[in-house]
Order: sequence, then structure tokens, then C-alpha cells
Amino acid sequence: MSTTKTTSAEQGSHSNYRRSLGTIALTATGLGSIIGSGWLFGAQRAAAIAGPAAILAWVIGAIVALTIALTYTELGSMFPKAGGMVRYGQYSHGSLAGYLAAWANWIAIVSVIPGEATASVQYMSSWDFGWAKALFDGKELTGSGVAVASVLLIFYFFMNWFAVTMFAKTNTAITVFKVVVPVLTAGALIFAHFDTGNIERAGGFAPNGWSAVFSCVALSGIVWAYNGFQSPLNLAGEARNPGRSLPKAVAFSILIALVIYIALQVAFLFAVPAADLSKGWGGLSFHSPLAELGLAWGLNWLALLLYADAFVSPSGTGMIYAATTSRMIQGVQENGHLPGIFGKVDAKTGIPRPALVLNLFVAFLFLAVFRGWGSLAEVVSVATVISYITGPVAVMGLRRLSPHMKRPVKLRAMPVIAPVAMIFGSLVLYWGKWPLTGKVIFIMAVGLPVWAWYEIVRPWKRGLLKELMPHLKAGAWMVIYLLVMAAVSYLGGKEFGGKGYLPAGLDLAVVAAIALAFYYWGVRSAWRNPSLVKVEAELAAAQDVDEAEGDKAPAGA
Repeated sequence: MSTTKTTSAEQGSHSNYRRSLGTIALTATGLGSIIGSGWLFGAQRAAAIAGPAAILAWVIGAIVALTIALTYTELGSMFPKAGGMVRYGQYSHGSLAGYLAAWANWIAIVSVIPGEATASVQYMSSWDFGWAKALFDGKELTGSGVAVASVLLIFYFFMNWFAVTMFAKTNTAITVFKVVVPVLTAGALIFAHFDTGNIERAGGFAPNGWSAVFSCVALSGIVWAYNGFQSPLNLAGEARNPGRSLPKAVAFSILIALVIYIALQVAFLFAVPAADLSKGWGGLSFHSPLAELGLAWGLNWLALLLYADAFVSPSGTGMIYAATTSRMIQGVQENGHLPGIFGKVDAKTGIPRPALVLNLFVAFLFLAVFRGWGSLAEVVSVATVISYITGPVAVMGLRRLSPHMKRPVKLRAMPVIAPVAMIFGSLVLYWGKWPLTGKVIFIMAVGLPVWAWYEIVRPWKRGLLKELMPHLKAGAWMVIYLLVMAAVSYLGGKEFGGKGYLPAGLDLAVVAAIALAFYYWGVRSAWRNPSLVKVEAELAAAQDVDEAEGDKAPAGA
């Protein structure tokens, strides 16, 4: 099968990476990914869906993200390889489940890049210039808006073209700015106008019911925002000490972001003028929400700062995702599902340049199809959740298959955390509402012809098709899981877009039961496939080299 490349080839590609990123740089990468365009638009979009109860949605989102992230930190420390998130399903279940997980993850991440550019241009449309107002028509970018966003995509591309050290230094500086400005914004709005009466106006604390709070997690950009936790994992191949730095970077980035996002949500809720709530929270129509609130309360300096940061924050995130998605493409290639050119890493700079070019092209396609931040946020969020479900299954499957592998991060509570993470991920997928869940699951199927070419057509020509059966058997759980979740979404509660055959409350219990059933099926389906055997040998060889070098080191060194 195409999943059995030589170990030396993969080692060669990874030898070109520079292990130069420490805990601070990786935390900055995670936090910089989380604080992108989400903080500029998330507060308004969350309030539109859930009202003041949106505060709880950010907390729920952080709990979901942290629970799922814990499963991935163990995997990331086990396999400190670039593009880590697209590899784990391949190691535990072979080509079919591995490809579906990688495809979902890549779609979720690569589409963020044009989303960040769109956010910058959308904020720019609030400038008091005719040409700026012509960039956005209230729903999506115009032709000129797409052109400006395209320029930003090219900028992200070139910032990643030269060297990872340049990326790290630039990103750390940008992240400091990205943290300071949201904190300053929240504080300024709270001190300028804090009308607690807004909680009672427009329907009270939860005007659209508690189901809206759950949908808010999936649809308002909250999942999109917290998804940034995986950026440090995708740069694991460039971490100096992944066993120590990865879990710290992931946890710190989520928790710091949670505090910032809650502060921003509170500031937004209480700064909205009472007169603007006459049509409810969903009736707000700010193009640049926080900047316009600043202007409403005489904070002109804040508006100017936000207009500037509308470039800095999304651009910083766009650059990070341009970097991490290029490592993901290289990982997909080494899984055996892309041409060899996309696995090449420039020896001089340590950058996978062909992968950068591919992602730039795909980002242009997404920008042409999805021209509004809101529409991109919905698609990204649901695709992200689909990519999440591999982690809980893979981490426990690999504990069963390879109990003696080195695990720098190993939580005793993982047998409990993993199934809970599977339940959380499945619930968020259901909260994404029909027909969006069905559409994104269909997008997952769109990638299957690529898998079929590498795993069916080419092996068939070589007479190796019989080797496919174990991969199909091990990946069947994921295919059927997606079909069952689509059916449950269609038949589920009306508050989540379904036909209403499942009563409120019972539908959530059904989703949880389905999640547990497929979790245990998935863990039992894990097998010692060629990719796992290969990576075990590779990591064992690397460990032998490290130990030999340690023995040669002079005493007291």
C-alpha cells in the first residue's frame, strides 16, 4: 500500500526542520491562533444566537476544547512530528480513518486562512471612505473586497516562505500585541459604559432558550477560536522539548484565551446602547462591532486601535495557519495520499515550500466561494469537530497496541477523559444544526476520490489490492459514525434544525450513547498497520541515537 514509504525518506524530510521552538514560542503560536478574527466578531455573533447566555457558551467551548486537547497532547508528545494532527489516525487505524481525519482537519484549518483575511477586510469596510465601504455589502465581500483579501493571503504566504525562526520571532511579537489590545478593549468598554440592564432587555439572560447556548458553541465561531490549540501540535517537529513544552503550550493558550474572551463578551453585552436592542440581540448589525461600540461611547482612540488590530490579529493568525497547514500537507503526503513534491522541506530554510504553495491556492478557492466571516465560521467549526473525534479513539487505541512506547505526557485519567472527549465532540457536531452538519459531512466525502486513487487504483494496478481490507475494516467505524450522526442530526430536535422526532433532552442522550458506542468500536478497531510499525522503528532509532550521543558527552557537560 502507499502507506509504506521507507523510513529513511521520512527521516530525511524531517531532518531539514529546525527544532528551535520553546514553550513560550509554542504558547504564542497557540494563543495567536486562538485570538484571531474570533475576538473581533465572536462576541456579537455569540450574543445574536444566545443573548447574554453567550458567556456560558465560551466556558463550555473551553471545556470541550481542553478535554479534547488533553488527548492530543499525549499523541503530540509521542509523535513529535510536523503536521502531527493529520498523522495520529493513520498510526492507530490505517489509511481510511487516517485519511478522513486528516482531510477534515486540513479543511478546517486551511479555510481559516481566508477567514482571517475576510475579517480584516470586513472591519476595513467601516472606515469612513467610499472605497472602503464598497468592500463589504453587509453580508459578504464584494469583488474589490475579495481582491484586498487576496493581497493579505499573499502576505501571509511570504511571511512563511523564508524561515521558521523568522516566523517564531514575528509571531511572538504579534501575539503580545494581540493579547494586549483585546484586554485593553474589554477594560475600556467596561469603564466607558456598563449597563447591567441589558441582561433583562431583549428577552432576558437566555432569550432563545438553552438549546441556543449549545448551538452558539458550534456556530458562533467559538469552536473556530479554540481550535487554535492544535497549532503547537502541528509544529511539534520544530519543538526543542516537545514532551514538556507541548502540553503546557496547549493548556496555557486555551486558559488564557478563555479569560480574554469572557472579558470581551461581558464588555460587549453591557456596552451595547439600549436603543439598539429594540430588535433583540439578533437584530444588531455592526460591521465592526467593538470599534463601533467604541465610537458610540466616545472612545475614538480605541476605534482607531481596533481598526489597526483588525489587520494585526487576523494577519497573525493567518500567518500561523499558513505555517501549520503546510506542515499538515507534508504529513498527508508522508501518509501516502499526495504526490512526493508536497513532502519536500527546503534544506536551507526548513520550510515545506511546495505545501505552502498548495495551501495558498486552496485558500484562494475558499475565499472565492465563502466571502463572509460568518459563513466560513460555520463550515470551519463543524469540520473542526469532525476532525476532533480521532484523538480520543487514537490515544486509547495506541495505548492498547503500543503500551511500551515512550509517552512524555501520560495522564492516568485518560481512560475517562477520552470517552468524555468523544461525547463532547459528538454533541458539538449535533449542535451545529441540520442541514449544516449534513453539508460538511458531504464535504468529507468529496475528498474520498483522492484516497481511492492512492489506496485502491494504484494498488490494484500493482496487484496489491488485498492489502486494503484491514484498512477498510479498521476505518469502518468512522465512516458509519459520520453517516449515523448525519441521520441523527436530520431526525433530531427542531431547535437543532432536525425534524423533531427526538424530544428535547432525549436527543442529547442519544448522541452521547452513539458517541460511546463508536468510541469503543473505534478503540477496538485500532491495529498494528504499516504506518505504526514504521513510526515505532523510526522513533526507536532516534532514541538510540540520542542515548549514544548522551554516552559520548563529557562528564559534567
